[in-house]
Amino acid sequence: MRRTHDYHRYCKSCVLEKPSRTITFKPPARKSTRKRAQPDYVNLNAGVEADPSRWLRVIQSKPIKDDEFRRMNGSDVGLEWLENDENAMKEPIVIENPEGLGMKMPDTNFTVSDVADIVGHETPVEVIDVATQSNTPGWTLGKWTEYYNKEPSTRDKVRNVISLEISGTLLADRVLPPRLVRELDWVDKFWPSTRRGKGQAYPKVQLYCLMGVASAWTDWHVDFAGSSVYYHILRGCKAGIPVFYFIRPTPANLAAYERWSGTELQSSIWLGDMVDEVVKVTLYPGNTMIIPTGWIHAVHTPVDSLVFGGNFLHSYNVATQLKVIEIEKTTRVPKKFRFPYFTKLCWYVADKYFRDIKAKEEFSPRVLESLVALCSYLVSEVRAMERGSEAAKRDAKEHVPTDRIKDAPALARELRWRVRLAAGTTSDDEGNERPLKKALTNGNGSASVNGGVKRKRSPIEMQGPETETSLGRVQFRNFQPKGWDVVEDLPKEEETATVQAVYPEEVVGLQQRWVKWDDETSGEDGGRQALVERKREITVRARKIDGGLERQRIERVFEKWEWSRVSDEESVEKGDVEMKLEDDVPPRQTDIEPHIDNQKDEEAAKESQEGATDGMELVG
Repeated sequence: MRRTHDYHRYCKSCVLEKPSRTITFKPPARKSTRKRAQPDYVNLNAGVEADPSRWLRVIQSKPIKDDEFRRMNGSDVGLEWLENDENAMKEPIVIENPEGLGMKMPDTNFTVSDVADIVGHETPVEVIDVATQSNTPGWTLGKWTEYYNKEPSTRDKVRNVISLEISGTLLADRVLPPRLVRELDWVDKFWPSTRRGKGQAYPKVQLYCLMGVASAWTDWHVDFAGSSVYYHILRGCKAGIPVFYFIRPTPANLAAYERWSGTELQSSIWLGDMVDEVVKVTLYPGNTMIIPTGWIHAVHTPVDSLVFGGNFLHSYNVATQLKVIEIEKTTRVPKKFRFPYFTKLCWYVADKYFRDIKAKEEFSPRVLESLVALCSYLVSEVRAMERGSEAAKRDAKEHVPTDRIKDAPALARELRWRVRLAAGTTSDDEGNERPLKKALTNGNGSASVNGGVKRKRSPIEMQGPETETSLGRVQFRNFQPKGWDVVEDLPKEEETATVQAVYPEEVVGLQQRWVKWDDETSGEDGGRQALVERKREITVRARKIDGGLERQRIERVFEKWEWSRVSDEESVEKGDVEMKLEDDVPPRQTDIEPHIDNQKDEEAAKESQEGATDGMELVG
């Protein structure tokens, strides 16, 4: 029923009384027939600004540094470089000549028309209207080719294609990522090859064809899941010269990006004003660039360009990859525009590393550090399975590849234990996976738990020393590290030695000199005579392993150093030395007494010793 103010309404009797009275409906409100642009989340996630020329004008007035990134030969970009250079894959690199990269690209005369001919003119493609930040529906590669081949002055709008993934097409046979990318890429290394066939679901992010026209601008963004990126600027006809702007992924800069991304700040504030610095890199036809994990970047395309590139995750900076995942969740990036099957891929990675580490394969500290972060993420997934809501449990379980992994909780926790053992850490407490918080204290000055609320101790916490393992007390479920078959404490050893050493005048000197003291050093010039009492405790433990025996010898040495009160002018000779002590204090016994007959003799001996010497407490 229409509202009463939409028409002139009369009752039936009034109409019968005067037929000229008619019910007249109000005409409907005018509605625009113009198509409204729908938001395009690909570009919103990437931060494409509605007015690209606006930011180009802003750049002219901003401090932009020229890059100092490395220019490398293609043959030098390999695993050996990554393992031996601590800065490898931490900053973008530019390879000016593709020779030696182990990469395959189309011929130098390859064009956008060739892309359409090979992939198919009727292939749907997402075309971005840069001015409205919207996806324009109804475009095919054939239609895009017609637009792209027009003279720039005759194009109706500035458009962009940034998401044409060509895996599984004939064009993919002509494109091969750089050798290093293939050697690092988690999808290539860990996703089962039998599950990467045509029609199967797997992360297809390795092969992108990007086609931009003059004046296109892609605003600040981080590639999904912090994935690293390779870009190759194709040579030949209509190859462009893109300009990249970079922001280093420091914690402060990533925090600024998180505040800026997806908010009203994105349309009104230049992100460069919120960070420490912006660096510019200009690429030329034939150049290849590799952008490492988490780097924030924007792209300006001064002329029409044709670029091939792709995304890849790797094992050399997992912590930053996971940090970007957190930012995506915080800024509510739709799942459709995140790295596809990310958690499932992490499980495949964990399964392979678990088998490798169990087989005694060694990994660099950098990889082990990344695996610690990966284990933390997967253990958090396990907690969701065990303690989360029903929806969270269901979601976490759906991400586990059951074709390879039958017991995800056990795998995550045992891998974490093995990685910590390989990395030389010793904690098995799941609480260590959480960010450290400032400890609260109770009235007695000791740390309180749960904000001062008393909690029950778990059965595992109440167990005694018999639950000790090689890494301490086990505090997680579903996995019990193998215990030691034999643990034996050898008899304690005690010895006394007299050495010549410089008396530490200050605490700073103590830290610098004595922490690095060499036990074999017999003396130092200008030093005093010091008595060193040393106690040594040795524990040996052993257990059977596959194909042999594992044995550990743990030695703890406790030392106490005491200096005599001699003047600096007195010389000290080696061997037995008779020392002149201040205030006529009886000389100190240099040998430890074998026994003291009674309590009085013991007290007297202590008083004599305390009056004659200074200890490591620096009472000198």
